[in-house]
Amino acid sequence: MRLLLDTHAFIWFANSDPQLSDRAKGLIENADNDIFLSAASLWEMAIKVSLGKLHIAQPFGIFIIEQMRFNNFSLLPITVAQIALVTTLPFHHRDPFDRLLIAQAAAEQFPIVSRDEMFDLYSVQRLW
Repeated sequence: MRLLLDTHAFIWFANSDPQLSDRAKGLIENADNDIFLSAASLWEMAIKVSLGKLHIAQPFGIFIIEQMRFNNFSLLPITVAQIALVTTLPFHHRDPFDRLLIAQAAAEQFPIVSRDEMFDLYSVQRLW
């Protein structure tokens, strides 16, 4: 199965944070699953690091590259078609990064690993 990680799911997995559900952890660790991290999540994390809202032990670029390589995660680029889909989404969710993740999950037909129950208001499968 191909899965898209919400930003917090990636951070919690990378940091072995107990906030990550056992089911989500199992899905991410399952070698049969292809795990994707959106370029939007990288952008969101970079902003949070620069604002001091997210602290990581390594420089951002090193942390991301090492985590992606070590965990065999793939980067999901942002396409024009995905951005266009954002324009059609109802405003159940106001966060621009989450709206793009929802559009990417819908466009690629990937379930999204997220604790955010607001995702359930959209036509995407949320796993947690």
